[in-house]
Amino acid sequence: MNVVKAKNYSTGSVTSRDGTVIGYRRMGSGPGLILLHGGMQAAQNLMKLAAALSDAFAVYVPDRRGRGLSRPFGDNHGVEKEVQDLEALMAGTGARDVFGLSAGALIALRATLELATLRKVALYEPPLAIDGAPSPMAWVPRYEKELAKGDLAAAMVSCMRGTGDPSIIRMPRFVLVPLMRLAIRTDAASEARSEARDDVPLDVLIRSVHFDARLAAQMEGTVENFKAVGAEILLIGGDRSTAYLRAALNALAGILPNATRIELPGLGHIAADDAGQPERVAGVLRPFFSGDVPFRA
Repeated sequence: MNVVKAKNYSTGSVTSRDGTVIGYRRMGSGPGLILLHGGMQAAQNLMKLAAALSDAFAVYVPDRRGRGLSRPFGDNHGVEKEVQDLEALMAGTGARDVFGLSAGALIALRATLELATLRKVALYEPPLAIDGAPSPMAWVPRYEKELAKGDLAAAMVSCMRGTGDPSIIRMPRFVLVPLMRLAIRTDAASEARSEARDDVPLDVLIRSVHFDARLAAQMEGTVENFKAVGAEILLIGGDRSTAYLRAALNALAGILPNATRIELPGLGHIAADDAGQPERVAGVLRPFFSGDVPFRA
């Protein structure tokens, strides 16, 4: 007999401006807070972070379009569509505060230019290209070539090494690729995942990175655009993350007029993921999003 773990969340959906349905998971009660996942992720990857914040907030964790509870990417996918999805989520839930991880942080950052109802925004390591810093997208051509060949394991490795996870960078590709092939097969055959739990298969998540790379390309060279952003911003990173991610945060800290910069010791790019240390990330998000007084690290 298969035993499916009971959900600790409810689900709902909103409709974006182009008619795309965006589904989300919800837990907790209190002021609304939206968590936007990054690349090779879906709502399932931020559930520990959501749970850690659910004692103080009504937390909404959408599957960004093309994944899980949400409908396909559609025509002309790009950062504008993703901002419109966030706009629909805010209107449908009443939430005014947003946390974004990686590609999700790019969306939240862009939204500060367009959504006047945003109150506070926390950004964890947006892969924003900065003049004079290494490109955050240098790994993308290899990923795209491997994806075109149907070698999902190799594409996954290219993405993970490109985002600078220290444990991945130290391991040679000839070790990593077979491990990832096994992980994809195991995930596909897993009895733990089911439609009842709303989880997105790993092979779908690997393919979705193509669209997040497009977002990063569209956001390249835009850092100067954020000089007049009025929302209160928290910039979060780990001291184990790659140099281009730290460079982006430092550049934003020098541009955004109402930003606080925090570096968490011992953490890397996926700290907010269920596989990282989301409780530590929640520890800085909770005081930032609570109350109306200016946040100070």
